[in-house]
Amino acid sequence: MSEATAAPAIAFFDVDNTLLRGASLYHLSVGAWRRRLITGRDVASFAWKQARFLMVGENGVHLASIRERALEVVVGYTRADLVALSTEIVDARLLQRLWPETVAVARAHLKAGREVWLVSATAQEVADVIAERLGLTGALGTRLEAVDGVFTGRLMDGVCHGAQKARAATIQAAISGADLAGCWAYSDSHNDIPLLDLVGNPVVVNPDATLRRYAAARHWPVMILKRRSITAATRASKKR
Repeated sequence: MSEATAAPAIAFFDVDNTLLRGASLYHLSVGAWRRRLITGRDVASFAWKQARFLMVGENGVHLASIRERALEVVVGYTRADLVALSTEIVDARLLQRLWPETVAVARAHLKAGREVWLVSATAQEVADVIAERLGLTGALGTRLEAVDGVFTGRLMDGVCHGAQKARAATIQAAISGADLAGCWAYSDSHNDIPLLDLVGNPVVVNPDATLRRYAAARHWPVMILKRRSITAATRASKKR
């Protein structure tokens, strides 16, 4: 079958610690603090949890507490407010913290004619901005409830995390007409095993200990990324 007539395929990418070094929510918290939406204590708490995330991977309790605080913060603000904040933070802080290796893989999928979707627990508005900046097909994120465009502090259908990511990917594959057996998924966390198991081509990126063992037992490809690659990419961009 030629590339022009090949069946649709999708590459799904987790964001935090897969496409981006660290947690996107931490960097958003810095932007929110600068706008005086949260306190310095909040930022310090997020910073500690960010450091632990970089060291040992996701912690469900920490992530839940961060999300709860984030939901409190957005109450009364509009989608336009969150998009504006997200755009500011993505451009100022996140783009320079992207892993060049996984960005290159995502772009290679696009060049091969595949769709590339982010699948992330981060808010839909944040994921949309990242996807747009990278020229990806789209994003599947956590949807915040809004009434007349104003956030209520509640979620629409739960956090896009764990099994929920697999569900979102399944729905998107059906919409795109893609066979999941011919799709890809990339993640660093054992919480994304449902998503990785869903596709025919799972790839783990800087996996946590549980995912490392799970991937090794199944002979899945593993990408090990080093911080110096981000530093080198940043220096190269400044010379252009």
